[in-house]
Amino acid sequence: MALLMFAAVCCAVPTGHALSAYLALRTAAQDGSGITEGGSAAEIPPRMLTAYKTAVQQVGKDAPRCRGMRWPVLAGIAKIESNHAIGRTVADNGDIRPKIYGVILNGSGQGGNITPVPDTDGGKWDGTTEGDRAVGPFQFLPSTWETTGKDAGGDGTADPHNADDAALGAALYLCGNGRDLTQRSQLEAAIWQYNHSSAYVSEVLGWIDQYTAAATGPDTKRLTGTVLTVIEAALAQKGVAYSWGGGDASGPTYGICCTPSGKSGTGIKGFDCSGLTVYAYAKAGIQLPRTAAEQAGTGKRIPASLGAGALKPGDLVFYAYAPGHDATVYHVGIYVGAGQMVNAPRPGTLVRLDAVTAMSGYAGGARLL
Repeated sequence: MALLMFAAVCCAVPTGHALSAYLALRTAAQDGSGITEGGSAAEIPPRMLTAYKTAVQQVGKDAPRCRGMRWPVLAGIAKIESNHAIGRTVADNGDIRPKIYGVILNGSGQGGNITPVPDTDGGKWDGTTEGDRAVGPFQFLPSTWETTGKDAGGDGTADPHNADDAALGAALYLCGNGRDLTQRSQLEAAIWQYNHSSAYVSEVLGWIDQYTAAATGPDTKRLTGTVLTVIEAALAQKGVAYSWGGGDASGPTYGICCTPSGKSGTGIKGFDCSGLTVYAYAKAGIQLPRTAAEQAGTGKRIPASLGAGALKPGDLVFYAYAPGHDATVYHVGIYVGAGQMVNAPRPGTLVRLDAVTAMSGYAGGARLL
């Protein structure tokens, strides 16, 4: 059985020996060991993004029945598996140095692995004969790479440590025997095949949705009046830093201390989620309360039970720890249409376009325009 594997930092072994990067990502995010938040092409090293886009163009040669392969799909996988090889050097020919290795799967317990995976490549790709370990930005096991790997660059070698080769190999693996990845169910099946973990599938889908939203952009041509004013004001702040407690009706401001995890906005000029909405609505002459929970009490409430399809451009979009209880609303964005919102997500990020599904605990919206 061909299996694709985990992130370089840690892994677990769920059903069927699929090795999960999800646990590694969560652990690294909690201890601050370098997993970054993002959601737009701006966070992806340009050479890696080129590899994803090139793989999409090439995949049809070897998988002509595959439909719907897009660069956000590859980016969603690579985000979890290696964080887009950030911190490595990617040469013009796509070679990544230093090489990205996972833990040795010898059953030692390191990184959570307890099921040994015997050496299959004599150390050719993973540099060890003590047991197999996943390699490259898409974290292939050597045995999987031998059946899936492709030479994308034309140098005669299919190398999992090369961005172009690895991206094309991942695209082919996800395509399977001719999947239609425009169908959500088939996309989910492809990700599940990559790693047999429901949590992993959910995490990857979230990143795919975010990258898709950022790549597509909103269509504002048919918007008029105060709706257009609010959305244009919010979109104009894309790229401004997130600052806890930052932002008011006049624009970005220095924030305050501190988030529940101790992140301070005092040295950052920018917006938090509700500061951004206060600013954008002020441009249309509408004064909003300062916090997301307070803003949930304004305008005409759009219940979460109606789904995101009930939202219209300009609506506030809310997220709660306990949807249905507005006192637990913790986040707000501005809906711009096509399943997207302008969003100031969290410390360490920038104001950006996100899918409405990018945040957890959808709690409906409010219409003031």
